[in-house]
Order: sequence, then structure tokens, then C-alpha cells
Amino acid sequence: MTPGGPLLAGKVALITGASSGIGAAAARHFADEGAAVVLVARRAHLVEELAARIREAGGRAVAAPGDVTRPADMERAVATAVDRFGRLDCAFNNAGYASAGTVLHELADDVFDRTMDVNVRGVWNCLRAQIPAMLPAGSGSVVNTSSVAGVRATAASAPYVAAKHAVIGLTRAAAAEYGEQGIRVNALVVGSTDTEMMDGVLSAGPSVRAGFGGKAIQRRLADPAEIARAAAWLCSDASSFTTGAAIAVDGGRTAK
Repeated sequence: MTPGGPLLAGKVALITGASSGIGAAAARHFADEGAAVVLVARRAHLVEELAARIREAGGRAVAAPGDVTRPADMERAVATAVDRFGRLDCAFNNAGYASAGTVLHELADDVFDRTMDVNVRGVWNCLRAQIPAMLPAGSGSVVNTSSVAGVRATAASAPYVAAKHAVIGLTRAAAAEYGEQGIRVNALVVGSTDTEMMDGVLSAGPSVRAGFGGKAIQRRLADPAEIARAAAWLCSDASSFTTGAAIAVDGGRTAK
């Protein structure tokens, strides 16, 4: 909990990709900081178990299993927030899919399609469902997970680099379109993080591990909780003059 009181006291937050990694860490941290959390992921049993643990610890949480690539699932998740907690104040659109180790001309079409669907269309579907729920209140904050790959070419696959660039573009466009109506939209430029998804990426081989490891100033992977804390700050009133930003939480990777 933040000194001086919970950072997200009274807020209602929706978190995608909440079954593991950064999303699960965010679910726990947001709840610890006073938010009621709606947890979204495809693996229903994992978000249901996490929501139950948060409730057992005295927090407010509900699972809303769903796939960000399906607009109806995101509409249903937002409806769950409104029905259970009365409104939606903030969202952390964190669900993602990554691959590495295959050069562009050898990459299969289905990998390209899934990379773009989850990372770009997924954020698109989230924004289209979340923003209408925030407009009546004249306030809200959305945080989208981009990546170091969103600002430079990395060892990730070309579609992932393109997709995370697009996430920053969507973030800035939404911030510009809805800023006068009190809605802030920001992106996190996330560095290599110790998650289940990163384990899958690094399994592609030594050359891929070399491309991700050791390039940050801090020369380590982030703990998911470190990313979650940055997302919570952006969702809170403490960041009230921050919108349209792509904020690096990358251990200094983009400073070099």
C-alpha cells in the first residue's frame, strides 16, 4: 500500500492478461491499493482462482474470463465491472502475444495474424468497450502495454515490433480524441520481464536470449510487480497531467 493511503482507493479497474505475469501482479497490486478489480484472461480457472484469493485477502475482485480478440468478450467484461461495482474508472490493457527467433520472410502467416490480433486488435477491442463506460463520468484512465519493441527493432519477431509500435499509435490517437472529455490514455514501454510469455520467447534459443538479456542498464529482467506499480500510478489521480505518453519501464533499455 502507498504511504499516505491507497493509491487507487475507490477505483474500479479492469485488467486483461490477468492469468499470469504482469497482469496477475497488477491484479494483486491494484487490489492492495484499494481498487475493485475485474480480471480478464482466456484461462478461466486461473483468473477465477486469483479473484478468489484477492477476496480472501479482503479485496474486491471478480473474474470475467474472455479473449481480447473477441469484441463481445470485452463488452461483457466491461458490463461485469459496471454491474458488480457500478462503473469503470480505469483499465490496464495488458494481454499480449510474442514470438522470436524466426526471420520475417520465414514467419508463418498464422503467427503474424495472431500477433496482430492479440496485440493490436485486442487493444482496439478493449478501448472500444471501455471508453463508452467512462464517458458519462467525464473521467477515466487507460494504460496499454507496449514494449521496447514499440520504439525500436529488437530480437522479437517483426510482427511483434510492428504491433507494439501500433499500440503506441492507438494510445496517442485515443488520448487526443478523448482528452477533452476527461479520459487519459497512456502506454508502458515495457522491457524484458520475468513472465511466462518471456519464458516462451527465450526458449527459441541462445541467440534470442542474447538479444534480450543484458542490454538494459540494470542488466536484469523486471519483476512483474515493478511493471504493475507503474500501471497503477498511471491509473491513479497521481498522474492526472499525464496522457498520450509512452513511458519507459525498461531498466534503461531505451536510454542506450
